[in-house]
Amino acid sequence: MENELKLLTGAMVTLALATSTLVIMPYLQLSGVKPAAGLKPYSSAQLRGREQYIKNGCVYCHSQQPRDKSQAPDAQRGWGRASVAADYYYDSPHLLGTMRTGPDLFNIGARQPSADWQLGHLYQPRAYTAGSIMPSYPYLFEVKDQADSGDKVVNLPPGYAPPGKVVVAKPEALDLVQYLLGLDHTYPAIDAENAKK
Repeated sequence: MENELKLLTGAMVTLALATSTLVIMPYLQLSGVKPAAGLKPYSSAQLRGREQYIKNGCVYCHSQQPRDKSQAPDAQRGWGRASVAADYYYDSPHLLGTMRTGPDLFNIGARQPSADWQLGHLYQPRAYTAGSIMPSYPYLFEVKDQADSGDKVVNLPPGYAPPGKVVVAKPEALDLVQYLLGLDHTYPAIDAENAKK
C-alpha cells in the first residue's frame, strides 16, 4: 500500500508541475497581450476566407509562424520577421501550422499582393510555380463560355486556360484570396513606445 501511495503522489506532483509549466505560466505571460499597433481585425470577407483556408486544409501544408534568424533562415527566404504573440490577437483558432510542405504564409499578402496571381495560383499552381506539388482547387472556380457581368475572370498564363472558355472565381475563392492578401505582418513587431518603458 505504501508503494502505491508514493506512486500516486509522484504522479500527481508530476502532473501538477507539467500543468503549471505548460498551461498556467504561458496563460499568465500572454493574458495581457494586446494586438500589435499595425494589426487590423479581419473583415467579414477575410473571415469567410479563413474558413475556406481551414476547410481546404491549407493549414496542413503551410505554416504562419516565421522563426527567428537564430533558429532558421526564414527571413532570408522572404517570409518576413519572426512572429510574436500579438500578431495572432484576432486569430481563433490560431492557424500556426506544423508542416512546411509549402512556404510559410505569414506575409503572403506582402509577398504576393496581386489578387489575380492568388486566384490563378489556386486554380493551377504549376502555372505560376514550376514543379509545385500544391493541389489545384478547380471546385472554387467555374468554367464558362463567357463571363457574366460582375464575374471575376481569372487571368491565366497562356496554355493554362481552357480553350474558348473563361475561368470565373466563385465567392469562396474570392474570400480565400481576401484572407491571403490580409496576411501582411510587415508592421514592427514591437511597439516603439512600449519598448522604451
